[in-house]
Amino acid sequence: MHLSRPFPALQSDGPAGVRRARRTALALGCAALVLAASRPAGAAELVRAAAESSQAGLTWWKAAILGVVEGVTEFLPISSTGHLLVTQRLLGLGTSEADTAAANTYAIAIQFGAIVAVAGLFWRRFVEMLKGLVGRSPDGRRLLVNLVVAFLPAAVVGFLFDDKIEELLFGPWPIIAAWAAGGVLILVLEWRGLIPSRGEKVEGRDPVFDITLTQAAVVGAAQVLAMWPGTSRSFVTILAALLVGMKMVQAVEFSFLLGFLTLTAASGYALLKDGDTLVAQFGVVTPLVGAVFALISAVLAIRWMLTYLEQHSFSIFGWYRIGAAVLAAGLVLGGVL
Repeated sequence: MHLSRPFPALQSDGPAGVRRARRTALALGCAALVLAASRPAGAAELVRAAAESSQAGLTWWKAAILGVVEGVTEFLPISSTGHLLVTQRLLGLGTSEADTAAANTYAIAIQFGAIVAVAGLFWRRFVEMLKGLVGRSPDGRRLLVNLVVAFLPAAVVGFLFDDKIEELLFGPWPIIAAWAAGGVLILVLEWRGLIPSRGEKVEGRDPVFDITLTQAAVVGAAQVLAMWPGTSRSFVTILAALLVGMKMVQAVEFSFLLGFLTLTAASGYALLKDGDTLVAQFGVVTPLVGAVFALISAVLAIRWMLTYLEQHSFSIFGWYRIGAAVLAAGLVLGGVL
């Protein structure tokens, strides 16, 4: 595949389309920031309260709001953890213990919408990888191998230590620290010139197929750091990719494709394990509503991010993270949340 500019599959419908996508995504992002952080504990704890009793009720409109927050924050480098939990608190979903299995699986259900968004926006990549799997595309096979290599470290560490990580790190101050540290790191690295200040136009061969196995392995090792809630999987994978020499177009697309693989594996496992509990607790319609809204908002957020980074600095996410940390700290210290 040949490119005349980055992100060929995601071109907008001209300047007006770019502005509309940007305004929409920024509005959603600002709304998510207002909801940011108090006692975050990941998407699983987010909806633990939603699995309480039929009286508490996860209504369709609450499911829609949760889906929007999930879709906006899942692939932007700002972490979905705090945003999701505070949204749940503001919606009044969470005053007692509930069925953990159902809550975990509901979180996966709304994540599925974000997964579908990546599959739809990058479908040509997946077609090429399928061709590689059957020996018809060396480039597709190389990309598939790179993604599997990058996926394995987090899969192994998560399987072995997930409960311990949740016990030690799922709380307000670890997440606030991760938000702040990540924001400062982005600004410092950009100031020192260690990451590009904006995306570069790419001519000729598709750069995503030129990612090396070593680069993929480093990105995969970095993804392990995202198990610290508040860090953000996309944040650490994009930053690691830039630091090992990838161009912005390579780093962002590889991060999204790796996210698809990581989230799909988690979703498949959870649905196989607890899908019947999910249906018994929430039915079918409410999880679907959340997933659909997650899909729509994820498409908008991803399109905005890719278009924005063609011309602008990565620093917007650094400032956002710092703002989220300050706001969250104030809410916690003030006893608001």
